[in-house]
Amino acid sequence: MNNRPFLKQATSIPRWLLRDLRSDHAGETGAIAIYRGILAVTNNDEVRSFAASHLKTERRHLELIESFLPPHARSSLLALWRAAGFLTGALPAMFGNAAVFRTIDAVETFVDEHYARQIGRLSQDERFSEILDILERCRTDEIRHRDDARNRLDNTPSMFSEAWCWLVGLGSAVAVTLARRI
Repeated sequence: MNNRPFLKQATSIPRWLLRDLRSDHAGETGAIAIYRGILAVTNNDEVRSFAASHLKTERRHLELIESFLPPHARSSLLALWRAAGFLTGALPAMFGNAAVFRTIDAVETFVDEHYARQIGRLSQDERFSEILDILERCRTDEIRHRDDARNRLDNTPSMFSEAWCWLVGLGSAVAVTLARRI
């Protein structure tokens, strides 16, 4: 990990970019909590291995985002993101492998689209190419997480599962909106 200070031009970072990075930081904080929630509940070796592997990646993402986002610019709601993330991981883990994998599929589908929008905007401004590179790498990892979860599913989702995944997507969208502001 590069121990660079926060962006040299931190005072010149546009407000929209600070808000995006704040939402990314909150999201990676929540993602760590999701995998911790899974690990706190499941005894299934496949799910534990899956969660432990992805937890490691999410921790690396958080470190990368923290290298760009000064502490004063981070979300004030980090405790909420940790609690919500933990529940988002722990609840499906109570219902088995498929519930966990569907939840991760839903979360990572949202994250893929979230990062894609940011990358699209950043790609038009070469001043922040280092941030663009980090977000592209994070997005690639999140797509791998989504695909890993999808590849472990072998049945059609139930109506309950579809409703849960819709709720996860809605919760993610609300979290981004709040994290960008608070």
